[in-house]
Amino acid sequence: MDFLSRLLSRRRLWLGLVLACGPALAESAEVPRATRVDPGGPASMTYQLTAQDVISVVVFNEPELSVQARVDKDGAINMPLVGLVRIMGQNIRDASKTIESALREYLVKPQASVTILLYTKRRITVLGQVNKPGTIDLPDESAVDLMEAIGMAGGFSRIANDKITVTRTVNGREEVLKLDSKAMRKDGSIKRFLVLPGDTISVGERLF
Repeated sequence: MDFLSRLLSRRRLWLGLVLACGPALAESAEVPRATRVDPGGPASMTYQLTAQDVISVVVFNEPELSVQARVDKDGAINMPLVGLVRIMGQNIRDASKTIESALREYLVKPQASVTILLYTKRRITVLGQVNKPGTIDLPDESAVDLMEAIGMAGGFSRIANDKITVTRTVNGREEVLKLDSKAMRKDGSIKRFLVLPGDTISVGERLF
């Protein structure tokens, strides 16, 4: 079977599945109207996709390959023809390029466009010497740095020190990062440290 025949065969199989399971697929992919976001919003261009986000993928001139999909816990979406494509941690422009790269095995110069339809709830936990410790919901689109996260927790308490610990899970492994808030506030050349959903931030206590 030559390349074109294989491609047509796979497309017929996919269309058959869509016709057979169309109502169920439509129901599972339905996005609540109240939680839709502005696909043209500037922040959506820098937002990094995370698990449980719902996106729309449109492949130019290939309507059977265009889907709505939810990013799974491993950071991938299931695309017709190519299967799982990992896009977690990418913005929509990079995710589009990743999908195009996966499609090049079957299409000539594929063009894909990704739109975020629904953001998952993004939370961090701030503990220790802040005025309002606890769990914080991050804004849907905006990137939040460490100092902004401390501000969302009410700011430093009067006995806070400059040492901050951030615990996060990366590829299934826990990482502990040690940071100096004093240096961040005074040295403008230090790159912003962006917090990620699931981070636990702990602010230490000053010793008198």
